[in-house]
Amino acid sequence: MTGWFIGIGVYALICALFYFFQHYFFFRPEILPQSFQYKYPFPFEEIKFTMEDGGTVNGVHFRMPNALGVVFYLKGNSRSIKGWGKFAKDFLGKGFDFFMIDYRGFGKSRGKRSENILYSDSQYLYKWLAKQYPEDKIILYGRSYGSGIAARIASWNNPKMLILDSPYYSFWHLTRRYGFWLPLRWVLRYKIRTDRFMGKVECPVFIIHGTRDRLIPFAMSERIKAEFPAIHLIPIPGGRHNNLPAFPAYHEVLYALLNDTHPESVDLDRIVQQSTLGTP
Repeated sequence: MTGWFIGIGVYALICALFYFFQHYFFFRPEILPQSFQYKYPFPFEEIKFTMEDGGTVNGVHFRMPNALGVVFYLKGNSRSIKGWGKFAKDFLGKGFDFFMIDYRGFGKSRGKRSENILYSDSQYLYKWLAKQYPEDKIILYGRSYGSGIAARIASWNNPKMLILDSPYYSFWHLTRRYGFWLPLRWVLRYKIRTDRFMGKVECPVFIIHGTRDRLIPFAMSERIKAEFPAIHLIPIPGGRHNNLPAFPAYHEVLYALLNDTHPESVDLDRIVQQSTLGTP
């Protein structure tokens, strides 16, 4: 009997530690001093936003002459825009301005972070962009962890399109792959139900996912596609979680989506098949 009590006590302790310290499991931020100076090879403006609760969100806005629109890029759960800013070239080179933020606790952004705060901060910045660009010129791009946040923002607005790069069916389902033995219904503080948000998204949706992604399996994108058949799922054969830009198919698909007047009618499968897909 004593062993049972000890076992229950240990399990309860593990659950409590997970509840209070899950930020350390899910987020790997790079914290930068406010004096840090970003350096990119493209013209940009650094912008600091102060939210109603006193938290701050730091972002970078890359602009180019005669831009076709803007890409609002919601990044993954690691590091800061110091390094993520390099992806601006993938969109600037295709004729679009580029806007990226650091979530609170990342880079120069400060303040309390929660699932709802991630949504509200991103929605505030989407509305800020919408004052400068018509909504039909705004593209939401969610990468990995940011895919669920991008889906939430798309469900509240009407952007030109939503592109999800290596998304999860829901963060709850993704976490359950590893923490199935935990009572996640009660202890998981970030559920991010992409699957529920997608039902309210009215703009065209495109998913780009590597078929050999081990962190967020390709099967999660297939599950989203199965539930929402209107979504376009573009597999990158051989692609893993962090190397899609190394594949020509990724750039050709991205170019087709960004530069075609009616991207939903583009034969994306043909583009992938005709690309050189050697394993990087």
